Amino acid sequence: MNVATPGVFDVSNAAAKARARAEKQAFFWLSAFFLVYCARPEDWIPGLFHAPLAKITGIAALWGLYKIGGLKSRVLSNLPVESSYLLFLIGWFYFSGFLSPVWKGGGVSHAIDFSKSFVVWLLTYLLVTDFKKFRSILFIQAACVALISVVSIIKGYNTPRLQGVLGGIYGNPNDLAFAIVLCFPFALAFLLTARKTMYKLLWFCGMITMMIALMMTASRAGFIDLVVSGSVCLWHFGVRGKRMYLIVATLFLALLIMVTAGKKLEQRLMATTGDSQDVAAEKEAYGSLEARKYLMKRAVQGIEQYPVLGIGIGNFITYSGVWHEVHMSYLEIGVEGGIPALILYLLFFSRGFANLRKLRKMAWLDPETTLFVGALHSSLIGFVVGALFAPEAYQFFPYFSVGFTSALLAIASRHEAVLELKPVRRSSMALIQAETYVAT
Repeated sequence: MNVATPGVFDVSNAAAKARARAEKQAFFWLSAFFLVYCARPEDWIPGLFHAPLAKITGIAALWGLYKIGGLKSRVLSNLPVESSYLLFLIGWFYFSGFLSPVWKGGGVSHAIDFSKSFVVWLLTYLLVTDFKKFRSILFIQAACVALISVVSIIKGYNTPRLQGVLGGIYGNPNDLAFAIVLCFPFALAFLLTARKTMYKLLWFCGMITMMIALMMTASRAGFIDLVVSGSVCLWHFGVRGKRMYLIVATLFLALLIMVTAGKKLEQRLMATTGDSQDVAAEKEAYGSLEARKYLMKRAVQGIEQYPVLGIGIGNFITYSGVWHEVHMSYLEIGVEGGIPALILYLLFFSRGFANLRKLRKMAWLDPETTLFVGALHSSLIGFVVGALFAPEAYQFFPYFSVGFTSALLAIASRHEAVLELKPVRRSSMALIQAETYVAT
């Protein structure tokens, strides 16, 4: 018996090392997916346009999760309730698509595309298992959007509103502005937690570039969204974090950038209020306002006509009669998926705020983790407000943010359980060490 014991320990040790390698590989591919999705290298690096990079990295990450047992029924049965809301929402969209009165093929096709959001959410929740990995994923997203801002300014300097400079989630100027607003709080959190002056300078330059790019989109919805999200961000980081200098610096820089790069945005805002001297701009603003009113009324009519199943995801463009999306995410969900889909949609995002409330109630929370909780809260507030003015119901960034809150709450809960067993130094390093202890 004593002779066999070392062998048992050797096998157990080897299995633990193999699992650690598999987890590392799976997280690598998840990181690669976030890099590809957020940076869209196929749009600005020659030769990558035809390569399905997002599919390759996503499938590789999913395969890595399967290898470490992350897809076992025991693991999947312990997922938080928001995963069920998202899964039911996707299932409802399939059902709605199959029975669509407008275009069945389009509804099902768009439902398949939207299904990827659950895969990414699942991978994020199950593979982001410690604070170091959490920071890494947020770092990739924030840094990629800062990089995209640089690329957009360079490629589209003479393009009106940066329209179509990049494709996909950044093709529309309102979408680009929306992505910048959602990631801006993360960039500020990294700026404040950076320990080296060079890193602080890089993040500062990245944030300035993001603000300039947003001004160049001349997105009125993006600007309003930035004001609201930025105010919440300053409340968390400046007022509650006792960094009053941050408020003064932000107001000064915002005014400077608005004066130097916000001329087009200012014209559009003035035209909306009717105070512009530019007749053409006023006509454009008035036409845009009337078009959006029509689309909202048309969406309400669609909800009244098809309240249960809607018209199928992605089908409002056809149903509208003018080939445009309704510029409000809540109406977009309601008309395309019906009232049940809208309820599931709201329940899913409400869980993000619920997760953050639970995190803030944890007494051990260290200053660095508190910063990122504030950043996530600011980002989600930005989404809730931005969704009132833009068709962003199927943009993946907000779903990522809810996934981040779910993963961080799971990390913090495991850390809290460790603290009950053994006193640990209250810092982010302690959190990483505690997660390592649990994993082994």
